[in-house]
Amino acid sequence: MLQKPVSIPAVEPVIAVSNLNHYFGGGNLRKQVLFDINLEINAGDIVIMTGPSGSGKTTLLTLMGGLRSAQEGSLKILGQEICGAHKGQLTRLRRQIGYIFQAHNLMTFLTAKDNVRMSLELHEEYLKQDVNAKAIAMLETVGLGDRVNYYPENLSGGQKQRVAIARALVSHPKIVLADEPTAALDKKSGRDVVELMQKLAKEQGCTILLVTHDNRILDIADRIIYMEDGQLKTNGVDVATMH
Repeated sequence: MLQKPVSIPAVEPVIAVSNLNHYFGGGNLRKQVLFDINLEINAGDIVIMTGPSGSGKTTLLTLMGGLRSAQEGSLKILGQEICGAHKGQLTRLRRQIGYIFQAHNLMTFLTAKDNVRMSLELHEEYLKQDVNAKAIAMLETVGLGDRVNYYPENLSGGQKQRVAIARALVSHPKIVLADEPTAALDKKSGRDVVELMQKLAKEQGCTILLVTHDNRILDIADRIIYMEDGQLKTNGVDVATMH
Protein backbone atom coordinates (compact mmCIF):
# COMPACT_ATOMS: atom_id res chain seq x y z
CA MET A 1 0.00 0.00 0.00
CA LEU A 2 1.36 3.41 -0.92
CA GLN A 3 1.90 5.65 2.03
CA LYS A 4 1.04 9.30 1.76
CA PRO A 5 4.11 11.51 1.78
CA VAL A 6 4.45 13.16 5.15
CA SER A 7 4.53 16.93 4.80
CA ILE A 8 7.18 18.39 7.06
CA PRO A 9 6.09 21.74 8.48
CA ALA A 10 8.44 24.64 7.83
CA VAL A 11 10.53 25.25 10.91
CA GLU A 12 9.71 28.59 12.44
CA PRO A 13 12.71 30.76 13.28
CA VAL A 14 13.37 31.11 17.02
CA ILE A 15 13.73 34.86 16.57
CA ALA A 16 11.85 36.68 13.80
CA VAL A 17 12.10 40.44 13.59
CA SER A 18 10.34 42.48 10.93
CA ASN A 19 10.11 46.25 10.40
CA LEU A 20 11.11 46.84 14.02
CA ASN A 21 11.53 50.46 15.15
CA HIS A 22 12.36 51.55 18.67
CA TYR A 23 12.52 54.94 20.39
CA PHE A 24 13.86 56.32 23.64
CA GLY A 25 12.22 59.23 25.43
CA GLY A 26 8.99 60.99 24.57
CA GLY A 27 7.68 64.26 23.18
CA ASN A 28 10.37 66.57 21.83
CA LEU A 29 13.07 64.33 23.33
CA ARG A 30 11.90 61.23 21.47
CA LYS A 31 14.83 59.71 19.64
CA GLN A 32 14.73 56.78 17.27
CA VAL A 33 17.40 54.19 18.13
CA LEU A 34 16.43 51.22 15.92
CA PHE A 35 15.37 51.62 12.29
CA ASP A 36 13.40 49.02 10.33
CA ILE A 37 15.22 45.93 11.63
CA ASN A 38 14.51 42.69 9.72
CA LEU A 39 16.18 39.52 10.92
CA GLU A 40 15.54 35.80 11.33
CA ILE A 41 17.58 33.47 13.53
CA ASN A 42 17.04 29.72 13.46
CA ALA A 43 17.27 27.10 16.19
CA GLY A 44 20.84 26.07 16.98
CA ASP A 45 22.45 29.05 15.23
CA ILE A 46 25.35 30.90 16.82
CA VAL A 47 25.04 34.50 15.65
CA ILE A 48 27.44 37.32 16.51
CA MET A 49 26.23 40.90 16.36
CA THR A 50 28.96 43.46 16.01
CA GLY A 51 29.32 47.16 15.23
CA PRO A 52 30.45 50.42 16.86
CA SER A 53 29.34 51.53 20.33
CA GLY A 54 25.95 53.23 20.30
CA SER A 55 24.80 51.38 17.17
CA GLY A 56 21.80 49.80 18.94
CA LYS A 57 23.16 46.29 19.50
CA THR A 58 22.40 46.12 23.23
CA THR A 59 18.97 47.72 22.73
CA LEU A 60 18.08 45.06 20.16
CA LEU A 61 19.38 42.33 22.47
CA THR A 62 17.28 43.58 25.42
CA LEU A 63 14.15 43.66 23.23
CA MET A 64 14.79 40.09 22.05
CA GLY A 65 15.29 39.02 25.66
CA GLY A 66 11.97 40.48 26.76
CA LEU A 67 13.78 42.87 29.11
CA ARG A 68 11.71 45.68 27.61
CA SER A 69 8.67 45.70 25.35
CA ALA A 70 9.14 46.31 21.62
CA GLN A 71 7.26 49.32 20.27
CA GLU A 72 6.74 49.20 16.50
CA GLY A 73 6.82 46.41 13.97
CA SER A 74 6.92 42.72 14.79
CA LEU A 75 9.22 40.80 17.12
CA LYS A 76 8.46 37.11 17.54
CA ILE A 77 10.48 35.12 20.03
CA LEU A 78 9.85 31.35 20.11
CA GLY A 79 6.69 31.97 18.07
CA GLN A 80 5.25 34.60 20.43
CA GLU A 81 4.66 38.17 19.32
CA ILE A 82 6.19 40.41 21.96
CA CYS A 83 5.66 43.78 20.33
CA GLY A 84 3.39 45.51 22.83
CA ALA A 85 3.51 42.47 25.16
CA HIS A 86 2.48 42.97 28.78
CA LYS A 87 4.68 42.26 31.80
CA GLY A 88 3.31 38.77 32.44
CA GLN A 89 4.06 37.61 28.89
CA LEU A 90 7.57 39.03 29.07
CA THR A 91 8.20 37.31 32.43
CA ARG A 92 7.13 33.93 31.00
CA LEU A 93 9.30 34.45 27.95
CA ARG A 94 12.36 35.34 30.06
CA ARG A 95 12.20 31.92 31.74
CA GLN A 96 13.08 30.32 28.39
CA ILE A 97 16.09 32.54 27.80
CA GLY A 98 19.56 32.48 29.37
CA TYR A 99 21.43 35.76 29.81
CA ILE A 100 25.17 36.33 30.06
CA PHE A 101 26.33 39.89 30.66
CA GLN A 102 29.74 41.56 30.60
CA ALA A 103 29.58 42.18 34.35
CA HIS A 104 28.45 38.57 35.01
CA ASN A 105 25.93 39.93 37.57
CA LEU A 106 26.58 37.20 40.11
CA MET A 107 25.09 37.53 43.57
CA THR A 108 28.16 38.31 45.68
CA PHE A 109 26.63 36.85 48.86
CA LEU A 110 25.97 33.46 47.21
CA THR A 111 28.44 30.70 46.41
CA ALA A 112 29.00 29.60 42.81
CA LYS A 113 26.65 26.66 43.40
CA ASP A 114 23.89 28.85 44.84
CA ASN A 115 24.22 31.35 41.97
CA VAL A 116 23.60 28.53 39.50
CA ARG A 117 20.87 27.01 41.65
CA MET A 118 18.95 30.30 41.62
CA SER A 119 18.36 29.90 37.91
CA LEU A 120 16.80 26.46 38.44
CA GLU A 121 14.51 27.72 41.18
CA LEU A 122 12.62 29.85 38.63
CA HIS A 123 11.36 26.65 37.00
CA GLU A 124 8.74 24.52 38.72
CA GLU A 125 9.78 21.37 36.84
CA TYR A 126 13.26 21.53 38.38
CA LEU A 127 12.08 22.08 41.95
CA LYS A 128 11.04 18.41 42.15
CA GLN A 129 14.60 17.42 41.25
CA ASP A 130 17.82 17.68 43.23
CA VAL A 131 18.72 21.27 42.30
CA ASN A 132 21.99 21.15 44.24
CA ALA A 133 23.20 18.10 42.31
CA LYS A 134 22.15 19.70 39.03
CA ALA A 135 23.96 22.96 39.85
CA ILE A 136 27.14 21.09 40.87
CA ALA A 137 27.02 18.95 37.69
CA MET A 138 26.75 22.09 35.57
CA LEU A 139 29.71 23.71 37.37
CA GLU A 140 31.70 20.53 36.73
CA THR A 141 30.79 20.80 33.04
CA VAL A 142 32.25 24.33 32.90
CA GLY A 143 35.41 23.17 34.69
CA LEU A 144 34.62 24.55 38.16
CA GLY A 145 33.95 21.32 40.05
CA ASP A 146 36.53 22.37 42.64
CA ARG A 147 35.01 25.84 43.11
CA VAL A 148 31.35 25.06 43.88
CA ASN A 149 31.48 26.58 47.38
CA TYR A 150 33.58 29.61 46.47
CA TYR A 151 32.12 33.11 46.64
CA PRO A 152 32.55 35.37 43.56
CA GLU A 153 35.19 37.53 45.32
CA ASN A 154 37.47 34.47 45.44
CA LEU A 155 37.10 33.67 41.73
CA SER A 156 39.05 35.10 38.78
CA GLY A 157 37.27 37.00 35.99
CA GLY A 158 37.24 33.96 33.74
CA GLN A 159 35.89 31.76 36.54
CA LYS A 160 33.09 34.22 37.31
CA GLN A 161 32.12 34.25 33.66
CA ARG A 162 32.04 30.43 33.70
CA VAL A 163 29.67 30.56 36.68
CA ALA A 164 27.50 32.99 34.68
CA ILE A 165 27.51 30.57 31.72
CA ALA A 166 26.59 27.67 34.00
CA ARG A 167 23.75 29.76 35.46
CA ALA A 168 22.50 30.72 31.98
CA LEU A 169 22.58 27.19 30.56
CA VAL A 170 21.61 25.01 33.54
CA SER A 171 17.87 25.29 32.85
CA HIS A 172 18.34 24.35 29.17
CA PRO A 173 17.05 27.60 27.68
CA LYS A 174 16.02 27.72 24.02
CA ILE A 175 17.96 30.97 23.52
CA VAL A 176 21.07 32.42 25.14
CA LEU A 177 21.72 36.15 24.81
CA ALA A 178 25.23 37.30 25.65
CA ASP A 179 26.29 40.94 25.83
CA GLU A 180 30.07 41.43 25.58
CA PRO A 181 30.79 38.21 27.53
CA THR A 182 34.55 38.43 26.94
CA ALA A 183 35.06 42.18 27.43
CA ALA A 184 36.70 41.91 30.84
CA LEU A 185 38.77 38.82 30.05
CA ASP A 186 42.23 38.28 28.64
CA LYS A 187 42.63 36.57 25.28
CA LYS A 188 42.91 33.00 26.55
CA SER A 189 40.07 33.24 29.10
CA GLY A 190 37.85 34.97 26.54
CA ARG A 191 38.49 32.27 23.99
CA ASP A 192 37.87 29.50 26.54
CA VAL A 193 34.60 31.10 27.61
CA VAL A 194 33.12 31.40 24.10
CA GLU A 195 34.29 27.93 23.08
CA LEU A 196 32.57 26.61 26.18
CA MET A 197 29.36 28.46 25.27
CA GLN A 198 29.59 27.11 21.72
CA LYS A 199 30.10 23.52 22.90
CA LEU A 200 27.26 23.59 25.45
CA ALA A 201 24.87 25.30 23.01
CA LYS A 202 25.54 22.71 20.32
CA GLU A 203 24.99 19.92 22.86
CA GLN A 204 21.73 21.45 24.07
CA GLY A 205 20.56 22.62 20.64
CA CYS A 206 20.07 26.17 21.85
CA THR A 207 20.48 29.36 19.85
CA ILE A 208 23.13 31.90 20.87
CA LEU A 209 23.07 35.57 19.98
CA LEU A 210 26.24 37.26 21.12
CA VAL A 211 27.03 40.98 21.02
CA THR A 212 30.76 41.65 20.93
CA HIS A 213 33.54 44.02 19.90
CA ASP A 214 36.01 41.16 20.28
CA ASN A 215 37.37 40.28 16.82
CA ARG A 216 39.27 37.33 18.31
CA ILE A 217 36.09 35.27 18.69
CA LEU A 218 34.24 35.96 15.43
CA ASP A 219 35.15 32.53 14.04
CA ILE A 220 32.85 30.69 16.47
CA ALA A 221 29.79 32.18 14.76
CA ASP A 222 27.63 30.61 12.05
CA ARG A 223 26.66 34.14 11.02
CA ILE A 224 27.91 37.66 11.72
CA ILE A 225 25.50 40.59 11.75
CA TYR A 226 26.82 44.14 11.55
CA MET A 227 24.92 47.08 13.02
CA GLU A 228 25.56 50.78 12.58
CA ASP A 229 23.46 53.82 13.55
CA GLY A 230 20.51 51.67 14.62
CA GLN A 231 20.38 49.80 11.31
CA LEU A 232 21.38 46.30 10.25
CA LYS A 233 24.05 46.84 7.61
CA THR A 234 24.55 43.16 6.86
CA ASN A 235 21.99 40.56 7.68
CA GLY A 236 24.49 37.84 8.41
CA VAL A 237 27.71 37.11 6.62
CA ASP A 238 27.97 33.33 6.41
CA VAL A 239 31.22 32.66 8.21
CA ALA A 240 31.97 29.56 6.16
CA THR A 241 32.45 31.80 3.10
CA MET A 242 34.96 34.02 4.92
CA HIS A 243 37.67 31.40 5.36
